[in-house]
Amino acid sequence: MADPFTPSPELAAIATRWIKAYSARRSVAAANLLSSSKALTYIGSDEGELFKGDTLRETFEKYSDDQAVLLPENIQATGYEAGDFGWAYTTLTIYSPEANLRVAFRNTFIFTMEDGVWRIVHIHNSNPKPNLEAMGYELGRFEDLLVAARAERVESTQTGIASVMFTDIVDSTALASAAGDHRWNRIVTEHIGSITQQIQTEGGTMVKSLGDGTLSTFASAGAAMRTAIAIQRGMVAQTDEPKLRIRIEIHTGDVIQNEGDFVGTVVNKAARVAATCDPGNIRVSEATRVMVGDADGFNFVDPVEVPLKGLKGEHLIHSLAW
Repeated sequence: MADPFTPSPELAAIATRWIKAYSARRSVAAANLLSSSKALTYIGSDEGELFKGDTLRETFEKYSDDQAVLLPENIQATGYEAGDFGWAYTTLTIYSPEANLRVAFRNTFIFTMEDGVWRIVHIHNSNPKPNLEAMGYELGRFEDLLVAARAERVESTQTGIASVMFTDIVDSTALASAAGDHRWNRIVTEHIGSITQQIQTEGGTMVKSLGDGTLSTFASAGAAMRTAIAIQRGMVAQTDEPKLRIRIEIHTGDVIQNEGDFVGTVVNKAARVAATCDPGNIRVSEATRVMVGDADGFNFVDPVEVPLKGLKGEHLIHSLAW
């Protein structure tokens, strides 16, 4: 069966226009983009934000005007259409000047053609949080990396005290869908190759890559963190699209190697720390922070104590500013 959907820059532009109008409280402009259908639905990021049909149209202007002024940043929009039906999704950062806070955001829009004009019939907003915080479990991809690493006999890994680093591409499923399998495979291959080179520059060992994630080890915490900083800065310097965002996590501890199987508590904990990380961030465990002491070049911020699946008690983790 032929794919009925084709890329739609027009719908991506309309989605972006709606976000900008709504954020600026230009309620008339935002409402003008809404469908006249009874199926019209708006699902906001707050528990009580579920509005439908005529109720939404009648109250939208007041509802919009009551919101704080928000500033959308770094909007990335993708749209598709098929006949009189289409959809778009966006990722962005919302900045609230009043609260001086930035929040990651995602939106989904469904469009219908009405009298030759695209109108929005469904909007869904979400505020992504790490699964550990939102639902009490971590992302399966890190578990997959652990399983894959255990299944192989790794000939060259750190033994004794080592720092374990995970990397992971954010929103990879949506990006892969937009880019197509062939192009996405090339993008990921080049990305993993670049990360491998940076790991090796600091004397680290690439243990395993799986899909869009990597697992590596370093003899020193400082080397792991320098690599993480270099990788994130490289992400910002990207010029080609899609522009990838990744999260990086590091934990330091005693690695015991037994006939090539190096995966122990330190690696398991690193995978748990990984689930707490936000896009574009570097998270490190307290053990990793302690290893470098007051060394220049490392700035640790936003300490937080969190429970980690399968590990007792609360665990202190930090963000590494880069």
